[in-house]
Amino acid sequence: MLDFLHLFLDVLRNSVLITGLVIIMMLLLEYVNLNSHGKWFNKLRQRTFGQVVLGAGLGLIPGCMGGFAAVSMYSHKLLTFGALIAMMIASSGDEAFVMLAMIPKQALLLMAVLFVVAVIVGLLVDRLSRNGTKHEGCEEGYTIHEEDEKEEIKDAPTLRNLRHPSWQRVALLAGVLLFIVALAFGMLEHDHEEETVHTQLNIFDEYWLNLLFAVISLFVVWFIATASEHVVKEHLWEHIIGKHFLSIFLWTFGALLVIQVGLHYFDIEALISNNIPWMILLAVLIGIIPESGPHLLFVTLFATGTVPFSVLLASSISQDGHASLPLLAENKRSFVKAKVINALVAAVCGYFCYFIGF
Repeated sequence: MLDFLHLFLDVLRNSVLITGLVIIMMLLLEYVNLNSHGKWFNKLRQRTFGQVVLGAGLGLIPGCMGGFAAVSMYSHKLLTFGALIAMMIASSGDEAFVMLAMIPKQALLLMAVLFVVAVIVGLLVDRLSRNGTKHEGCEEGYTIHEEDEKEEIKDAPTLRNLRHPSWQRVALLAGVLLFIVALAFGMLEHDHEEETVHTQLNIFDEYWLNLLFAVISLFVVWFIATASEHVVKEHLWEHIIGKHFLSIFLWTFGALLVIQVGLHYFDIEALISNNIPWMILLAVLIGIIPESGPHLLFVTLFATGTVPFSVLLASSISQDGHASLPLLAENKRSFVKAKVINALVAAVCGYFCYFIGF
């Protein structure tokens, strides 16, 4: 009973972290869109190659923050499906932290390979789907309302908007501030991570990236505090919170709970053998799980020389940590298609490297 309670609380903590990061990303994107009057996002939509490269670059960021940003942008029709695929291929989730600590040289080589594969596959997916696949995302997306153009003149952002705050503004400010405190004090770190000493400056440590994100989130506090009532109610509350918050949290929590309970009673290590082709297939299949943790097994096996690079590559391409969980909540069809493509690419690359001796 105590084990289940610990597992439940860990899932709840991770769900709050994932949901909070995604919502903060969405609020930041909303700010960029409003202040550029939609011009920045319109330019991005017209550059397919740039979108794919951006997606791959976001995927290379250790942890899941870059992935969350890419999923948020895809959900609001700012990135193509190919760019989403590029992010998922390039992303190694929290395992990137471990690889950079245990095998830094090999990790950098792996990231370079993942980036190249991600861009190639992303461009290929976009080219093949250009004439037949409709972009699936939030119907409203990031849009500019007529009221936004009017209030640029009469209602510019100012702290005076805090004089008579609406309950939506108060709720947003309280939520973001509580999230910042939780990040700053390490209250939402993944339980599977090895305990680290935060007094030692390691930029690849999850705590320091969370702390950096907490600082960035302070900008969101300023945005909420100074925005007009129209922006707070229409853009931030009704669109982002009303349409996305509950869905992302419930699906993330449910998926993580099912996965963690399954992993608690299912010993993955029992499936390990010396058959490398079987190991590659196993790495691909386990990579489908939208969770950070199980994939650490292949990182450890590679670091100890038990398996070759081909197994680690297949695992890294197939898995993307928690990054795809918000996609599962927002767009289940895209989630399934993306996971299938990732698994196929992982298998092809893994077996190719195996047959040429890597």
